Parts: sequence; structure tokens; C-alpha cells
Amino acid sequence: MASGRDAASVIARLIERARTVVAFTGAGISTESGIPDFRSPDSPWLANRPIDFDLFVASPEARREAWRRKFAMDDIARGAKPNAGHRALASLVAAGKMPAVITQNIDGLHQAAGIPPDQVIELHGNGTYATCLACGLRHELDAIRTAFEATGEAPTCRHCGGLVKSATVSFGQGMPEEAMRRARELALACDLILAVGSSLVVYPAAGFPLLAKRNGATLVILNREPTELDCMADLVVQGEIGQVLGPLASPSPATH
Repeated sequence: MASGRDAASVIARLIERARTVVAFTGAGISTESGIPDFRSPDSPWLANRPIDFDLFVASPEARREAWRRKFAMDDIARGAKPNAGHRALASLVAAGKMPAVITQNIDGLHQAAGIPPDQVIELHGNGTYATCLACGLRHELDAIRTAFEATGEAPTCRHCGGLVKSATVSFGQGMPEEAMRRARELALACDLILAVGSSLVVYPAAGFPLLAKRNGATLVILNREPTELDCMADLVVQGEIGQVLGPLASPSPATH
């Protein structure tokens, strides 16, 4: 196990030697931006748990409650910005060292850090917009919230009248096939995978670092707490993600 500056140096050397690097990120990289995770004892998610997909579809009351909880969590996360960890991964993508980031997160902070959307593989969807479950049309949250607060009714699609839901993957909802396919391909193609800020207990998403390791990749786990895959890792780092990865970030133009 490594920590602090030593860990940053070791990771930098591993990245330099690697042919293809992939990052797999979880909630821990975004808690440093002020977005709460699911498992902390005082997490606001405990009072605003996402509603199961089948119940959302079946019940108008459940849909109204789902949107109330959605906006309550949005208010908590409002103003969150990418941190040093996000920026470091964006630098690796920009340098061509990392073809994409695989993420369990729904906050859009990887994109906000500068990673092109098509190089962020979102296994659990994206909470910054909504989609129609019938026709797939994208709906923006500001308009949905204005109407919801005026009427108290859950939104329907302006195009086809279908149910509109946050573009996240709810419990009971199928995983996105294209994202899962791309994540598997990357896990099998990389020779270094960085598991960053994930407890590595939510499957099937958490299976990708293990898949990469079993295919011969070096596995680095960077997280505040121990994970169930620590025994499989080539390097385990417990600490603040931004502090460890921050030195990998390219300097901003203002620093020149």
C-alpha cells in the first residue's frame, strides 16, 4: 500500500510505461467536489432514495415523489465543480494516454472537466438531463422543474406524451447496452486500469476492473476506504483522490 506523494510518483510511472490506460470512477472522486455518496451514514440519499424503475412506471404518485427527490438532491449538489482528480483524468484523455473514462457517476463532472462526452462511458446514466422512456427525446431539467413546481405533476414528453425520467439508470432498470459493451472492450484492451473512488461493490459495473486484471492489466485502486478487490490489486492507495492524482493534471493556461 502506498500513500501521498509516493503514491502519485508510482502511479505516474505506471501511466508512463502503460500502452493504454483506463480509469474506472465511482462516487469517491466527486465527494471531493461536494457531491454526497450513497453509503455515508449521514448521506442525504438516505432520505431521497431513488425510486425503483417498475414503481416509477406504474405509479403517478411514485413519479411525482421521484421528481421531488431528484430536485432535492440537485439542490444539494448545485454548484459542484470538477476537482483535481477529475482534471487529472481529463489531462490523460487529452494527452491520448486514456481513450475513455468508465464511470458509475451520474454528475457530469468528467465532461465538465473537459473530457469529450463520447469519451465518458456512463454505466449508470446521467442526472443532468432527462429522457422520454418511449421515444428517447432529451428534456432539459430547468424546464421540467419550472413546470413541476407550478403544477406538482410529473413531466410527460412534449413529442409523444410518454413518461419522462431522469436519464439515470434506476434500480430495476436495464443497464445501457452500448455503454456496457464499450466498457468491456476497454477493460480487455487496457494494460493499466485505475479504479478511483469506487467501493467496487455495485455490480455489474464493478466487474470491469476485475475483468481487466484477469486479462493481464495492472490494477491500481485509489479510494478512501478499503475495497473488496484490494487483495487483487497491484497497488492500493488510500487517501484523498485529488491530492494523489492532482500532480498528473496539466497546468491551466493561467499558471504559465
